[in-house]
Amino acid sequence: MEPFRDIGKRLSNWGRWGKDDRLGTLNHITPERVAAAARLVKTGKILNMGLSVGANGIQPAGSRVNPVHLMNITSLDQPLPNVIVADDYIFMPLQSVTQWDGLAHVGYDGRLYNDVPAETVTTMNGSTVISIEQIAEKGVAGRGVLLDITALNGVDRLKRGYAIEPAELEAAEKKQGVKVGPGDILIVRTGWIRHFLIDKSVPAYWDGEPGLSLACGEWLHKREVAAVCSDNWGVEVVDPPKRGADPLPLHCVLIRDMGMTLGEVFDLEALAKDCAADNVWEFLFTAPPLKVIGGVGTPITPLALK
Repeated sequence: MEPFRDIGKRLSNWGRWGKDDRLGTLNHITPERVAAAARLVKTGKILNMGLSVGANGIQPAGSRVNPVHLMNITSLDQPLPNVIVADDYIFMPLQSVTQWDGLAHVGYDGRLYNDVPAETVTTMNGSTVISIEQIAEKGVAGRGVLLDITALNGVDRLKRGYAIEPAELEAAEKKQGVKVGPGDILIVRTGWIRHFLIDKSVPAYWDGEPGLSLACGEWLHKREVAAVCSDNWGVEVVDPPKRGADPLPLHCVLIRDMGMTLGEVFDLEALAKDCAADNVWEFLFTAPPLKVIGGVGTPITPLALK
């Protein structure tokens, strides 16, 4: 296997959209492509791909915990005469639920996307040069394409450590009668989220995962995909017994070298069922980030409009 650093150099988008670019492959989403995606809406059906936000969520894993939701005003407080008022707040890691990984989330060799120094991310100020705020300013909307790799294999979920290769993405395209093109948001179903949704097992969900192989980086680059999302926790394949010194090589290539935003922890069960029923695997996709100053990731509520 070619070292990920060599792949990253070959697929690098540094400077492609200027030395000050902070959007990466989202530049592939043009106004014309957004307008074309909007024309895919035929029935007005809306399918939500986001997990619920709450204490019984899919965390903890590593340094992340589940969201904590608290009320600071309720009807019992009666802050105003003759008016019932409720107010609340939430404490949560920005990547503790369905999320975007921003372009400052992963780097290596002291550099982030587009040669931004890694030390520009600080504990005091967050990511001071390249942050999720810039992606939020643009917004994320366009043509979404679901490739159901579980259905292709005739299973309800792929096994831990199952590596999805480019040929399998193309086999899913052929089976479904759809093709991923420039500016698209690719959504890959592995069925892995069922460990949480069906089995109610958080440990099983975080114990490795099926996902895209390192070879998929070149495929995504050639297709000029804008972003890639999945129902696993890291998009790429992870097999703990086989993890070496480079545990997340595809993250490094996609985020740091190509400038690709990754969508993780998606619930694709309802969408996959609907697409199989009407055999329509493309749709208007929307998933605007929170405009967090200095953020390296963001919770999202991704929607498919058909």
